[in-house]
Amino acid sequence: MTRIVAIANQKGGVGKTTTSINVAAALAEQGRRVLLIDLDPQSNATMGSGASDAERSLYDVLLGEVAAQSAIARLACGYDMLASHADLSGAELELAQAAHRERRLRQALAPLQGVYDYIYIDCPPALSLLTINALVAADSVLIPMQCEYYALEGLTALLGTIRRVRAQLNPALTIEGLLRTMFDPRNGLAIEVSDQLTRHFGNQLFQTIIPRNIRLAEAPSHGVPVIQYDRASRGAQAYLALAAEILAREPPSGAGDLPP
Repeated sequence: MTRIVAIANQKGGVGKTTTSINVAAALAEQGRRVLLIDLDPQSNATMGSGASDAERSLYDVLLGEVAAQSAIARLACGYDMLASHADLSGAELELAQAAHRERRLRQALAPLQGVYDYIYIDCPPALSLLTINALVAADSVLIPMQCEYYALEGLTALLGTIRRVRAQLNPALTIEGLLRTMFDPRNGLAIEVSDQLTRHFGNQLFQTIIPRNIRLAEAPSHGVPVIQYDRASRGAQAYLALAAEILAREPPSGAGDLPP
């Protein structure tokens, strides 16, 4: 059974794309069949995966011009990809009047059930129609977040959106887990927020913590995941540990209902 995971947080700069690329690569290295979908018009996951020359993109798929199978690019880094393109920014306007507009991605991915073990969706930094499509298509949501005050406010808004999607469009949607990213143990506020998350979310909080690491920032410019760019780096080792934690949860024991 294919597990579809949306990597979402409407706050930008929290590590969604970095997490998408490196989790996909680390799981592929462990022999899992992985598809990464770049749902962000900025196309950062596409560029960071070295897939900018893909002939077809997710834009074509969402508008029904091609089947998802025909737009998938097979990459040297081990996972497959549905690439993004700048045209995707116009997809929301073009889909605004379309029937079942929130279900376009879900419908497009239906033929891929069983083809992949994991499908990860890198969502844009906004609670937009594209993000709603991801939440409707997904089985669960992985939420990367920095341990800072504004991140907690953003988390509240995202959880509210997930509740509404569950109530109206996807009642089976769960929380895959919260992932602490860009963590600096020297920062007192980061430690305080991390403790709050631990108390409030319990086993829905991944034990793995992604540190601040220059190699994570450098790898996208080379078009490869960090585990291929510098495997010995702290960032690479953290994502390898996260993949191991995800595999240990098969089926994910930490996934579950929303907190009260």
